[in-house]
Amino acid sequence: MNQKSKNTEATETASEIASRTGASISGAIKVPMAQADMAIGLLGGSFNPPHGGHRHISVLALRRLGLSRVWWLVSPGNPLKDNSELWPLEIRLSQCLDVSDHPRIDVTAFERDRASVYTIDTIRYLQERFPETRFVWLMGADNLAQFHEWRSWKEIFESLPVVVVDRPSFRYRALSSQAAHYYDWCYLESANLKDFAFLQPPVWTFMTIPLSDKSSTAIREKHRKTGPLKR
Repeated sequence: MNQKSKNTEATETASEIASRTGASISGAIKVPMAQADMAIGLLGGSFNPPHGGHRHISVLALRRLGLSRVWWLVSPGNPLKDNSELWPLEIRLSQCLDVSDHPRIDVTAFERDRASVYTIDTIRYLQERFPETRFVWLMGADNLAQFHEWRSWKEIFESLPVVVVDRPSFRYRALSSQAAHYYDWCYLESANLKDFAFLQPPVWTFMTIPLSDKSSTAIREKHRKTGPLKR
């Protein structure tokens, strides 16, 4: 990762970003290409902002799950969160393009132009558009802890394989959550997951990884102390 990528933490104005990465941002609004028999991991979130931890779990997912690609689904807004501190989409997209820095990680914000930003609607849309592609939902343990609050959460579990990635301080809450208990019968140990994307849902696993203390919340708090985000 180049030095520019390491230092990207909302230090640019929107106009500076548009000048530097206008073409890339325009392309990131579109749905990435997918082919039959591909296995694609979907990592959704606000990426407010993105950081090395997102890239870390994406690269591990590519390797351990035998995925063809990982798509970062940069959401225009989270229905379950206060979006008052949400940084502009073009800034988050630009940062994602810098931070991802991998030939098999695609950054997209196609949800911006859709009527719904709910995960279940995105999954339905992608599976209808790419019926021969296998998708896997990737999410952090913090999300599993409150997954039962997501719209149509049971349908999500029953639509595609789900990988829950360990996060500091969330393992117990995730594995004791309502969703984990409800689907404990289809839990798969994470010993060998190379064909995980091709298993029939519902099926899910908990992927332990070398933990990182990086978080979007901590980065936002840092900027709250050092100065406001440029817009």
